[in-house]
Amino acid sequence: MRLGRHNASGRQCGPTGNACVTQLSPGREAPAHKHRKCHYLTPRNKQIHPKENRLLENSFGYFEKMEDPAQLKEEGNKYFASGDYENAIQSYSKALKLTKDKPLQAVLYRNRAACFLKKESYAQVASDASRAIDIDPSDIKALFRRSQALEKLGKLDQAFKDIQRCATIEPRNKNFQETLRRLGADIQEKLRVQFSTDARVQKMFEILLDENSEKEKREKAANNLIVLGREEAGAERIFQNNGLNLLLKLIETKSPELILAAIRTLSGMCAGHKARATAILHGLGIDKICLWMSIDHEEISLAVTNLLQAIIDSLTGEGKKDEHGKEDALVLDTKKDLKAITVHLLDMLPSKKVSGQGRDRALNLLNKNIPRQDLKSQDNSRSIFVIDQGLKKILKVAGQVPDLPNCLPLTENTQLTASVLLNKLYDDLRCDPERDNFRLICEEYIQSKIDPQDMDKTLHAIQTVSGVLQGPFDLGNKLLGMKGVMEMMVALCGSEREIDQLVAVEALIHASTKLSRATFIITNGISLLKEIYKKTQNEKIKIRALVGLCKLGSAGGTDYGLRQFAEGSTEKLARQCRKWLCNPAIDTRTRKWAIEGLAYLTLDADVKDDFVEDEPAMQAMFELAKTSDKTILYSVATVLVNCTNSYDVKELVPELVQLAKFSKQHVPEEHPKDKKDFVIKRVKRLVKAGVTSALVCMVKADSAILTDQTKELLARVFLALCEDAKDRGIIVAQGGGKALIPLALEGTDVGKIKASHALAKIAAISNPDIAFPGERVYEVVRPLVSLLNTERDGLQNYEALLGLTNFSGRSDKLRAKIIKEKALPDIENYMFENHDQLRQAATECMCNLVVHKEVQERFLAEGNDRLKLMVLLCGEDDPKVQCAAAGALAMLTAAHKKLCHKLTEVTTQWLEILQRLLLHDKMDVQHRGLVIAYNLIHADQELAKKLVESETLEILTVIGKQEDDPKRQHVLNVARECLVKCLDYGLIKPASQP
Repeated sequence: MRLGRHNASGRQCGPTGNACVTQLSPGREAPAHKHRKCHYLTPRNKQIHPKENRLLENSFGYFEKMEDPAQLKEEGNKYFASGDYENAIQSYSKALKLTKDKPLQAVLYRNRAACFLKKESYAQVASDASRAIDIDPSDIKALFRRSQALEKLGKLDQAFKDIQRCATIEPRNKNFQETLRRLGADIQEKLRVQFSTDARVQKMFEILLDENSEKEKREKAANNLIVLGREEAGAERIFQNNGLNLLLKLIETKSPELILAAIRTLSGMCAGHKARATAILHGLGIDKICLWMSIDHEEISLAVTNLLQAIIDSLTGEGKKDEHGKEDALVLDTKKDLKAITVHLLDMLPSKKVSGQGRDRALNLLNKNIPRQDLKSQDNSRSIFVIDQGLKKILKVAGQVPDLPNCLPLTENTQLTASVLLNKLYDDLRCDPERDNFRLICEEYIQSKIDPQDMDKTLHAIQTVSGVLQGPFDLGNKLLGMKGVMEMMVALCGSEREIDQLVAVEALIHASTKLSRATFIITNGISLLKEIYKKTQNEKIKIRALVGLCKLGSAGGTDYGLRQFAEGSTEKLARQCRKWLCNPAIDTRTRKWAIEGLAYLTLDADVKDDFVEDEPAMQAMFELAKTSDKTILYSVATVLVNCTNSYDVKELVPELVQLAKFSKQHVPEEHPKDKKDFVIKRVKRLVKAGVTSALVCMVKADSAILTDQTKELLARVFLALCEDAKDRGIIVAQGGGKALIPLALEGTDVGKIKASHALAKIAAISNPDIAFPGERVYEVVRPLVSLLNTERDGLQNYEALLGLTNFSGRSDKLRAKIIKEKALPDIENYMFENHDQLRQAATECMCNLVVHKEVQERFLAEGNDRLKLMVLLCGEDDPKVQCAAAGALAMLTAAHKKLCHKLTEVTTQWLEILQRLLLHDKMDVQHRGLVIAYNLIHADQELAKKLVESETLEILTVIGKQEDDPKRQHVLNVARECLVKCLDYGLIKPASQP
């Protein structure tokens, strides 16, 4: 027999019952009888007995059984009865394709509607029930099911009509009468709310548009309108009541408060609703939205950005609200709208009419929405479109020289945000031809700007190279190799114009990021930087030249043996940087370069120690980190990583070190002040100085400049700060717990692991209600579960289990969240671990989780050894493991009598283990053992008899006869209750009185 042939649709045709599809010419539909389940397949030439089931030959030379629709209906009914709704739907669907019998079709549609009702696919319920009703208008089951579906879809008036027909057909049916009354009341309430909402909306707009209204009333009306716009029903009522035009009138009032209220209301109306977002986009016009975003008013510009982001999220489906069972009525093609938004954002970049804030907003929106979020996706068409249509516009922003007269309006963040966008676009490219195209566009743009006759244009070219070097560095290196670029940089360093020197020095700094290029510059350009530093009177140039020297001086990294400068030189540079950093008379833009210098110099342990001893310098850096200038984030994070030694250090293998020395190769040397004791002291000083509050502010930065790499650095610092349990309370008090959550959920893989580990350290010993107030605690569960992985180290596993144990003891809702994140299999695996502490932590976590019903059902299920493992863990030598396992068994046997019986069957050692618990010298373990015995005795007389016939009775008697003791009273009481129950059963008799 030949099996596994493929049909025209590519689906396999075999004895498993997959559909056989006959190949048809394009545009023709397959006849209904061609789609069959292939129960029997025989070669083409096999003879078929005339008395056998009739078989039809298909176009591939096989025969397929003619299936009976009635049998398929019965098959579907069986699936439905067993709760297998998916297979029931398949059976009914196949039957529908095979039959033209109208009454049978009505039954099949009605039954399939019942399946969809169980699956909560209400739109499909309504569709199938309607088809059944079209065939038989008095089909009461179909009418009732359609009524239920329409009610869930919010169509109460239609649902009422259907239930009314049901009540007319069966007037004595109490269920129909009750549903009819309830729907009638619901409709009345809906109408009341609707008319009330319409009136409220109208009243709000009247107050807002009346210039004579009191200020307090207008503010209240504006806030109410914003709240209403965030609710689905309210947003729809505003939209239906000419709200868009009225909101436009508010924007035209030129009052900032009213404009903000209108824009925020529009944002709420757009959120998660594609059709409404499309209508608002077209009603307002993308030109107007971009114009409003361009104005020089921070709050309004930000509000418009949020509006545009809400529109983009709705058009792409990212911000879709979870409305179970509802389906979009319209299929909207949003590609044109999204492309128009992208084009307008790109057009904003080189426009002089756009404010610096507006330009930042446009760059941030492009950063967030253009590159792929998931690199597994193959579609990078948005990035390709932006590169083709707008790369030169982005380069123009990156190449602006702020001190030149024709410079575009910029903020301190604009150019670095442009560099971040260049980096993201370059990283989003999938192949060399795409990267070559990117490079050629950059080269063409820079070449067009280099003009020896026009120094301002040439400055723009060099600044563009600097911008690329801060983005895709490898590409920047290639651009440095262009003819005339390095020569022009050196020539600008020797120029008389200070602006030329400023741009050239910055370019040299960015060009010397890698050791190989830094070495080249040390030999060729270090004398140039020293000369500029000595000669110039301009503080801005002096500090940049110093940073260049700092960067070159740290080219050896943390390797003590690769110091580029003479002993003490780096400390002198660092002192000068700290001096500038603490000088409030110097502008912020210049002071940030001092931090940039320290970011390199703090690789030297002497500089780290000096810095943490300088309280004013630390506070000055923390204050700068909290300002609106986000270009400083990476430098501050780098300084903190260096001071806490939270960077990765390669472990030296002693044998390889000896081999390297023998072959006269360089061996990295550790600075004496990089040893653990010094690191701990530095961390303590940072915590005391209030570093946590600075980190929290940095994490909150809503800017593309807060890159995944910066987030990773912040996560490393947090983990170093959380190392000592005594410091965790201060970190939580200053908001560190909340700040770690986004770091654990977004960023690089390494960053997420580090942040998750820091969260685990906090969760293990802190009160979750204080460390993660409100709903935030549920967001912490996923990062903790992510550490239960064999790829993580033992400490991460252990502290994650401690955190989950703490959480699982708080509430049933938290236990449900842990189960939902699929942590149970991992926790069970760690209960088998050879490592004592991991086994103990996992067992303690399971002890807390067994209170949850779903976990109890796992223990009740047949075909697993969960209960056996728990019983055997009670026999372990480790008292902590015994205590946790016994606690779990005590709760399980208290919850289900079936588990009491099962406990005696899973292992022959159960009685011996129970007796060990009863005789344990640790009171907690003994108490839990007594509770297990109590549960067994109360569950069943036969189980009680087994215990009485063993030495257990003697143990219970000895414990029960002990004198009352307040410290052990709970233990004695349980033992006595066990004996009393045995007396009730008549298994034992009271001792005769003397």
